Amino acid sequence: MTAVPGGRPPVRRAQPPGAVDRRDAGRVSVFLAVAMLGVLAVIGLSFDGAGQLRTLQRADNLAAEAARAGGQAIDRATAIEGGPKRIDQPEARRAVAGYLAAAGVTGHTVSFPVVDGEALVQVRVTITYRRSLLGLFGFDDTVTVSGEATARPLTGAP
Repeated sequence: MTAVPGGRPPVRRAQPPGAVDRRDAGRVSVFLAVAMLGVLAVIGLSFDGAGQLRTLQRADNLAAEAARAGGQAIDRATAIEGGPKRIDQPEARRAVAGYLAAAGVTGHTVSFPVVDGEALVQVRVTITYRRSLLGLFGFDDTVTVSGEATARPLTGAP
C-alpha cells in the first residue's frame, strides 16, 4: 500500500491469483502451540487418571484375594475337635504374604480385628503408580494407592 497525496487513504494493490499475503505468517503457530499444550494436559489427565484408577482397582482386588487366602488358614486342630473356627494368625500372615509375593506386591499390612466375637482377616495393600504424562506439568512422578479388604473364615455349606 502506498500513500496517495491529498490525504486520501492508502489503496491496497490487488495481488495476482495464488499469491500469499505474508503479513499474517506465524500468528497461527503461537496459538497452535498454546492450544496443543492444553490438549496435551487434558490427555495427560485422562491417561494418568485412568492408570491411577486401574492401579486402585488392582490394589482392591489383590487385597480381597489375599484376605481370602488368609481367611482359609483356620486352626485345623481346634476345628477338627469341634471347637470354634479360629484363624491361625501366623499361618494366615504367611498365606497373605505368599499370595502377594506371587502377585509382585511387597507393601501390605495384615491385621485381625474382632467383630462380634469373631476374628477377621483384614489386608491393606499399597501399590505405587508411575505417572507417564503429568510429570511434564509439574505433578509428582508417582502416586501411592491403597486397597483394603476383610475376610472371615467360613466352614460348612454356603
